[in-house]
Amino acid sequence: MKARIPVLLIVFRLILAPVILFITWQYKHEAKPLILVLMYLGLISDIFDGIIARNLHVASTALRRFDSQTDMVFWVSIGVSTWMLYPELIKNNTIPIIIIFVMEGMCYAISIIKFGRETCTHAFLSKMWGISLLIAFTSLIGFSHAGIPFTAAIVLGLISHVDRIMITLILPSWTHDIPSAYHAYLIRKGVAFKKNKLFN
Repeated sequence: MKARIPVLLIVFRLILAPVILFITWQYKHEAKPLILVLMYLGLISDIFDGIIARNLHVASTALRRFDSQTDMVFWVSIGVSTWMLYPELIKNNTIPIIIIFVMEGMCYAISIIKFGRETCTHAFLSKMWGISLLIAFTSLIGFSHAGIPFTAAIVLGLISHVDRIMITLILPSWTHDIPSAYHAYLIRKGVAFKKNKLFN
């Protein structure tokens, strides 16, 4: 039963995505406190699914791929909900947002072309971007403020995507949970390194 906990946490986060979209569409600004609660619950599930999986030694390739794709679905749902609440803000930042989506597509395209499967790096910078998104969406949804948190999330998003693309280009063969492009280089050179159970 314990081995199922990571899967249940991922499924929970996946279910949150349509729930968040529905309550935003149905209740608009009245739903903002609930959206924030669900967003933080999703983040907590994301933090603990990997940690628990690694400690139970069930962090399989299939599980990590499922986790990675669920992360994307979850954060896209938060982004779409923000657009539903603040369409003008998204409109005013169309170019950088489109660039991030294009880079996300590039991450997948390069990995599929090179390895025949999607990217699944769970890189450190990607985790930092996730935190910046949490702060930005908290500021936007909770306080109707974009400012520095939103700008920082955009900048970190661009940097983290460059890192992911470099990881994919450097890796000699597909694998998951690569902390950074530097670690991908170490793998290419056959140099062993120790991963942190809290992050990878």
